[in-house]
Amino acid sequence: MANSTERLIERLVAEAGPVRRLRPPAIRAGLWLTAAGAAIALFVYVFADFGMFFRRASDAKLAIELIATLITGIAATFAAFELSLPDRSARWALLPLPPLAVWIGTSGYSCYRHWLSFGPGGWEIGESANCFVFILSASIPLGVSILILLRRAAPLAPIPVAAASGLSVAAIAAFALQFFHPFDVTFMDLGVHVVAVTIVVFAMPALERLATQRLPRQA
Repeated sequence: MANSTERLIERLVAEAGPVRRLRPPAIRAGLWLTAAGAAIALFVYVFADFGMFFRRASDAKLAIELIATLITGIAATFAAFELSLPDRSARWALLPLPPLAVWIGTSGYSCYRHWLSFGPGGWEIGESANCFVFILSASIPLGVSILILLRRAAPLAPIPVAAASGLSVAAIAAFALQFFHPFDVTFMDLGVHVVAVTIVVFAMPALERLATQRLPRQA
């Protein structure tokens, strides 16, 4: 046993190449957020109806919802990059939970207010299907890009990392959606958002496992 261990060490010493040290996770997270934010800002600048958005954003409740959604995405991004390193505490996964609770709470209040105003009309699916497609479509390129960066750290527990990154991209996509959302959140709208976010969060670990099986990890 000792001889085989010594041979393994000798082989690693002889064959191992230099490894480039990764930047600190906070810097890597910040760089990804900057790139993702620039891409989303360009898309919003070209296609969004700012007059409609600013009318809706004048509602204090919606402003709080927007801030909570964005902070959820940012916090989940930092959590994902921290969790990707083996020496980081698992408690990093708790970082996005407070803003997530505010996001869900403010969205739920919007549903209640809409239901009081429109009664049974608050349960119609209406344009909520478009919201579902938007969140999923925006999450795909964001999710692929963040997974590529996270895999460079070769995380020992990839599922929590992928789940945090899934929440990150889903929250950021939901934030971007508000620039195109012409109405307050309804019960059906909230349900569609929850389903879309859940799909993204659960799909990211599956994509990570698939990538692990098919692609070699980078140093």
